[in-house]
Amino acid sequence: MTAKTYDVLIVGGGVSGTALLYELARYTDLDRIGLIEKYNDFATVNSKSSNNSQTIHCGDIETNYTLEKALKVKRTAGMLVNYAKSLPDDERDQIIFKYPKMVLGVGHDECDFLRKRFDVFKGHYPGMTLLEKEQVAEVEPQVIHTESGPRKEEIIALAITDDYTAVDYKAISESFVKQAQKTDKDIDLMLETGVHSIEKEGEIFKVQTNKGEYQARFVVVCAGGHSLLLAQQMGYGLNFSCLPVAGSFYFTPQVLNGKVYTVQNDKLPFAAIHGDPDVRVPGKTRFGPTALLLPMLERYNSKTIPEFFKVLKLDGSVFKVFWDLFKVSDIRNYIFKNFLFEIPWVRRRLFLKDARKIVPGLKLSDVTFAKKFGGIRPQLIDKDNKELMLGEARINPGTGIIFNMTPSPGGTSCLGNGENDLREIAKFLGCGFDEEAFNRELLDS
Repeated sequence: MTAKTYDVLIVGGGVSGTALLYELARYTDLDRIGLIEKYNDFATVNSKSSNNSQTIHCGDIETNYTLEKALKVKRTAGMLVNYAKSLPDDERDQIIFKYPKMVLGVGHDECDFLRKRFDVFKGHYPGMTLLEKEQVAEVEPQVIHTESGPRKEEIIALAITDDYTAVDYKAISESFVKQAQKTDKDIDLMLETGVHSIEKEGEIFKVQTNKGEYQARFVVVCAGGHSLLLAQQMGYGLNFSCLPVAGSFYFTPQVLNGKVYTVQNDKLPFAAIHGDPDVRVPGKTRFGPTALLLPMLERYNSKTIPEFFKVLKLDGSVFKVFWDLFKVSDIRNYIFKNFLFEIPWVRRRLFLKDARKIVPGLKLSDVTFAKKFGGIRPQLIDKDNKELMLGEARINPGTGIIFNMTPSPGGTSCLGNGENDLREIAKFLGCGFDEEAFNRELLDS
């Protein structure tokens, strides 16, 4: 039990919650800030390095992004990089990493698509280059060369060869907390503290946990699918259902020097296969993700299965979304195929075929299933419009509480999402916001 009333209480200690903690501590005049995390450490769920692709999404090689969305993501990705570059070199080098990255076009249609995309995007991404097959081979030899010679298909790539492209989201979460604690603010960190419910009495929110009650003038929930669960307990977001999409990965020997993405199928609301260096597993290339619909809010945590069914709220609107997904043959076949990816003997053989689009010389003996790698993305279903919502979601009833659910590029956008929350908090509480310092340090403007 605590008698303290926080100015802001953050629920969730992943990269989104800790980014907001840092921004509030550094750029506002709020004095009392608290963060509640149910586990005994920060960033142990989707922000954990093994549970995501560790990519800094800038919008340059993500072919499912429009130019408008790409430029928004570019801005928030720049904030993340600017933050990390402000740290001492030894700290920075444990958080962000430089690897070449590219999106690969295989065959005439994909190559034609990438050439047109390059013409549109090159003015906004000065570091982007268009690589022909021979140039791709210079950056990623095993993408082109096989034992029988160069692959025959037409191939080009849009590439960024000299930039920060990878991040350990757990490491940056820990850094956000460390830097927030260096300010003169009164900051409390409540680990191993699970939230049961949130209620508002008058102007104060009362947060009930396994360790008693905490009070705050403003609450921000950054807890993945559990954000929707807590929102619906308060009567908010009842028009949403949750579709948890789990991603799995495979390891091979180090066959790539950097990140190699493939062109997104615009009929699929799931990430296309890519190969990445794993910043915490040297000497390996990690391929994935597969996409599997799982009835839980946290991967490998069966205790969250009942919580999933609470937010599923299965009715005709949800069935309509499922039907619309399954009646598209590309999506239906993709979902069935990804179920097979979870069957031990079958999955390596199936996945090998997909991975060979990137590295044609891979052998079955090269591929191993990455056990305990991969998280869950809580995609929302809009029951009013009977459609699947892609990307980030936010419930802000304007009453002093915000609920964030942040699938990709949520990690990349953590400081940008935090900025949105910070501005809402400043408006609601009437606190000061040092926008000049914010722009100078994070936006380099």
